[in-house]
Amino acid sequence: MDSGSGRNYTRAAAILLLTLGCLYVLKPFLAAILFAAAVVISSWPLYLKLRQRIRGRRTIAALTMTLSLTLLVIIPLALVAYNLADNAAAAFDELRAISAGIVQPPPWVRSVPLIGDLLDAYLRRLMASRDEMMELAQRMVEPARHYLVAGGIMLGTGVVQMSLAAFVSFFFYRDGEALKAVIAAAMRRIMNDEAETVTDIVSQTVRGVMYGLLGTALAQALVAAIGFMIAGVPAVLLLSVLVFVSSLIPVGPPVIWGGAAIWLFSQGSTGWGVFMLVWGFFVISGVDNVVRPMLISRGSSLPFLLTLLGVLGGVIAFGFVGLFIGPTLLAVGYSLMSGWTHTRDPIVKQKEQL
Repeated sequence: MDSGSGRNYTRAAAILLLTLGCLYVLKPFLAAILFAAAVVISSWPLYLKLRQRIRGRRTIAALTMTLSLTLLVIIPLALVAYNLADNAAAAFDELRAISAGIVQPPPWVRSVPLIGDLLDAYLRRLMASRDEMMELAQRMVEPARHYLVAGGIMLGTGVVQMSLAAFVSFFFYRDGEALKAVIAAAMRRIMNDEAETVTDIVSQTVRGVMYGLLGTALAQALVAAIGFMIAGVPAVLLLSVLVFVSSLIPVGPPVIWGGAAIWLFSQGSTGWGVFMLVWGFFVISGVDNVVRPMLISRGSSLPFLLTLLGVLGGVIAFGFVGLFIGPTLLAVGYSLMSGWTHTRDPIVKQKEQL
């Protein structure tokens, strides 16, 4: 082995160690950086138009985009976390009141077909016996409290991560041109002629997945808000934000509008409860089948299994922002693999037929 090859191996090893060291240092902020990168790539055309309208002032345009992200995502998420904590506290107060025998079963329980009388008698006996109530509380209340606390921690962590991502995105917007030039030069050194193609695939995939996730979530939240207002469900804004967040998870929104339907039935509004079920099944959930393929078709058509694994794995690895990062990373890898194995063209044609 000549000295030139030895120097090349030494240089490669040094670069690898330096890269690992940088990743280790950035590990606490990696989720926020990846999320900020996905947001900036997705909204880069909008940033360019804004910068052009304000005569090329990069700092003002970057600050405007960052504040928009804060107002549209971070503040609503923080309000949801606060309201969930407040409602959870009220729910536990009511459970304590039930355990003391203060509350009786609601009248609608007796009207439940077939089992109404039996269910009402069981609830009255349960509420009259403090021992049985304490046993039930130990079996159900503590696990519920555990899950609520875990959910609150995840939402709180998501607010912190998104706040940090907004801070990072300001510099990505402002210095995006320079960062893009550096990344393009590095890609050309690594991949030669394929660098431009890979860059286009990555940018299109990130935009497609982000447009699909956020666009579908926003559309479902809007139609859900309309349905909640028509049916007279309280806390429309809170429930709509919950639909927005839960729509990022496969089969998430039915938990919200299904709960609203159950509440309507419990209030004796059977007709509105049926309306909520029909509206949720055909309109709210139907939006997912129409809007998501239209938006994601701009980038990469990620299979449902990879979407589900991306969401779950992303949450486990990165916390709340993993809802966005997980599917995006898998979609980029899926698109690159499709391109390298020359199977991307049939996939694109299939998407265009949707």
